[in-house]
Amino acid sequence: MPTPSLDSLPIRRLTLRDLAACADLSEDRGWQREEHKWGFLLTAGRGYGIDDPDGGLVSACVVTDYGPQEHPALAAIGMVLVAERHARQGVGRRLMRHVVSAMGTTPLTLHATPYGRPLYEELGFKVTGRAEMVSGRFTPGGPRPVVATRAATAEDLSAILRLDEQAFGTDRTHIVTRLPAFSDQLRVAEEDGRIIGYAAAWPNMDTHVIGPLIARDTSAAQALITSLAAHTDRPLRTDIDVRHTELLAWAKERGLASVAFNSVMTYGITELPGDWSRRFAPVTVAAG
Repeated sequence: MPTPSLDSLPIRRLTLRDLAACADLSEDRGWQREEHKWGFLLTAGRGYGIDDPDGGLVSACVVTDYGPQEHPALAAIGMVLVAERHARQGVGRRLMRHVVSAMGTTPLTLHATPYGRPLYEELGFKVTGRAEMVSGRFTPGGPRPVVATRAATAEDLSAILRLDEQAFGTDRTHIVTRLPAFSDQLRVAEEDGRIIGYAAAWPNMDTHVIGPLIARDTSAAQALITSLAAHTDRPLRTDIDVRHTELLAWAKERGLASVAFNSVMTYGITELPGDWSRRFAPVTVAAG
């Protein structure tokens, strides 16, 4: 039998049964396997992929919707990968065109590496921001945080959801309610008994990724990072909106070094909804 052409291979929905194949695809492209993150994304969002007739996946990506289920207010695209043996053959372009078409009029966002940015620009995405990934072992020091923090409880959920929707600009209950199981830590910042910020730290290979990080101001964000760092012996990693220059400078003083920059891109909207001044870091760049 002749080998089917890449253009004829069907695009299908991925499920948790495809978790190992998605992790294999990450490893094929030199990424970490990140099975914990893949599992989260495949259950909180929707995966799309193309099967390789020889086994595994030719390509994959995930889409995470936000807002009303019937009419999402925003969708994030992430984990766009093409197997090395099929790279530079238009597979990623075909998969992205399929996703953009499937989302109809829903505004889209993604974090693009310098390698992927030209493809997304070709498809009509525009750069509307930047995020800087920082990583390293947190070194305590400097003035003690003035904002009180503590572990989140079930009773905090409604307040966290309200704060998150104000900062993010649309409802993401399906993400926030998964954080207690997905993360190793979920902490809140308080003032006069009122929650003014929250953050999670979730395991990713040998690091703890801080995200989401939502806070009233830089002081609250610093207090949350400090408290999360105090409860782990792993290196930390997070992706901070570059407009938060004060927090980035402080994080670097505390031992987190710059690793990479990603372009925040949008399609169908000129800027992301919500309040960027309180939105310091995403859950993961793959989910916006």
